[in-house]
Amino acid sequence: MNPFIPSMLVICIYLAGSDSVGLEGKSVIFPTATANSYVRLYSSPFSSLTAFTICFWAASEAARDYSLFSYATSRSYNELLIWQTSSGGVSLYLNYFVVEFSLPKMDALLRHICITWESSGGSATAWVNGQRSLQKFGGKGRVVKGSGQFIIGQEQDSVGGGFSKSQSFVGEMSDVNMWDYVLTPGEINIVSRRCSRAGGNIINWETAKYVSGGITKIEDNNNCTF
Repeated sequence: MNPFIPSMLVICIYLAGSDSVGLEGKSVIFPTATANSYVRLYSSPFSSLTAFTICFWAASEAARDYSLFSYATSRSYNELLIWQTSSGGVSLYLNYFVVEFSLPKMDALLRHICITWESSGGSATAWVNGQRSLQKFGGKGRVVKGSGQFIIGQEQDSVGGGFSKSQSFVGEMSDVNMWDYVLTPGEINIVSRRCSRAGGNIINWETAKYVSGGITKIEDNNNCTF
């Protein structure tokens, strides 16, 4: 998705409290399970969401449950959570209401994952490498409240914290984008093939400010296909 052609491999270890802007052409590596390694992604401001699409690339060999994407507010620490299970399932939490998808088990090969949801009908769908799951229904009429914090690498048990080593992500993530609407199947296919530079209007991986902590490595991902 990002037209970045690196001339050399760059590896950085970011210390707690460091911050920067934009992750164009980059992946975040979480090399080991910890209770303090994370990346906070700053979003465009919103008061509430009645629909969304969240897409990212990920790979992990961890044989346990862990968080893929965590959004916490003062109302709910699981305001929006994408959770990977040891059996391969992916669960979408909406303020503790859960929609579960049975998907191929995560492994060392990077895969593109999208989760879509809309409130009016409660329709939720998972996509893996451009292939759609069956539609599930849940959370009809719910909204995702604003003024929270987005974290990758950890599940939040308080806003911006309460991390647990046993729930931490170990592996690689990149191109985390979020939209405040449901992308069409054609748009998801384009994004999954890295045929578009367009990032999300809520979270844009290329331009978002981020803060990292613990042991996180930022590397060129060598995934350009332009």
